[in-house]
Amino acid sequence: MGEVTILKIGKNLIVPIQIELHDQSARKLQRDILNYIEKTGAQGLLIDVSAVSIIDSFLGRLLVETAKMAKLMGTETVLVGMKKEVVLTLIHLGLTMKNLHTALNIEDGLALLKSLTGRTYEKNRK
Repeated sequence: MGEVTILKIGKNLIVPIQIELHDQSARKLQRDILNYIEKTGAQGLLIDVSAVSIIDSFLGRLLVETAKMAKLMGTETVLVGMKKEVVLTLIHLGLTMKNLHTALNIEDGLALLKSLTGRTYEKNRK
């Protein structure tokens, strides 16, 4: 079973999930994220699930719970990279991800985080 790396970049934590998470590893990741928030005082949390092919109802609920817990600690959360198959599965399961901010990719997620935390961010536009 692999570990998920948590990166601190500026005032944000970036969590690229590169492995399939089972219940136990998902709970460990949640604890690790909350510990990192406490240690670093992170203002933003970006969780990238673009490498995840399956998000079941447990993992979906856990992501929503993690975002709520982070919010209570003063950290905004954005979930990025959901594949269409994952979105369809979540809809079929009836799982709503209310109050969880989402973005298409990391760049858009960072821009959203910066607006949520009150910092300005300009995307390069051509």
